[in-house]
Amino acid sequence: MPELPEVEVCRLGISPHIKSQIVSKVIVRNKRLRWPIPDEISTVVGLPVESVDRRAKYLLLRFNKGTLLLHLGMSGAIRVIDENTPIVKHDHFDLVFEHGKVLRLNDPRRFGAVLWLENDVDEHNLLTKLGPEPLSDEFSKGYLFNKAKNRKVPIKTFIMNNHIVVGVGNIYANEALFEAGILPTVKACDIEEVRLNQLTDIIKKVLSAAIKQGGTTLKDFTQADGRPGYFEQSLQVYGRAGKLCVNCQTILLEVRQSNRSSVYCPQCQQG
Repeated sequence: MPELPEVEVCRLGISPHIKSQIVSKVIVRNKRLRWPIPDEISTVVGLPVESVDRRAKYLLLRFNKGTLLLHLGMSGAIRVIDENTPIVKHDHFDLVFEHGKVLRLNDPRRFGAVLWLENDVDEHNLLTKLGPEPLSDEFSKGYLFNKAKNRKVPIKTFIMNNHIVVGVGNIYANEALFEAGILPTVKACDIEEVRLNQLTDIIKKVLSAAIKQGGTTLKDFTQADGRPGYFEQSLQVYGRAGKLCVNCQTILLEVRQSNRSSVYCPQCQQG
């Protein structure tokens, strides 16, 4: 599944091609995504895209009459291509622009979403309970410590909770906890404030690096222009169970947490 850095890279990739461009046509080939694509989506015809924003893993194409919300789901991909580009399997949705470009959603598993929001986006039920963006000023020293009080869940589960902070998915949670020297299984409430402050800074660092390097390519993700992300080359623990720690040469171990893989170094990461 594309995580926050991949979605942000997608936003950065498509924005220069569609911002201020006028929609000439909407094509829905299969409306049965995670939620049915609403008929109101045609409202955007004749309107220019005012901005391309992101909230958590949701892309927000803002128009003067509302906002088009896009989500990539488990395996979705968005491209900006020429209007005459042939259709391939799983091309479910096109936003056609007057300048001859098309924003196209391909989604083999159909867990993605295309929704039209006329009211305040932040009040929509998909967004209203989300925590702060990890690269925002709101996510700063003291924040995790205050939220972690009396929270007996494992720290990895805690930082992956979108109600706490958005966008710290499995890959980047593994990487951040390794760099912070914190076991993924330790209870959030048992970690000292100074270590949680360090973890906050490291989460920002890891996500910023992933965005800069173009996102992480695993099975499905490529950038909006078709190029792969390169952060995978920098992964220190994720996907490396059984291999040697890059720091101390101890064999990396793996546990399952909430049906997700947690890889850690028993020497470098402590409670």
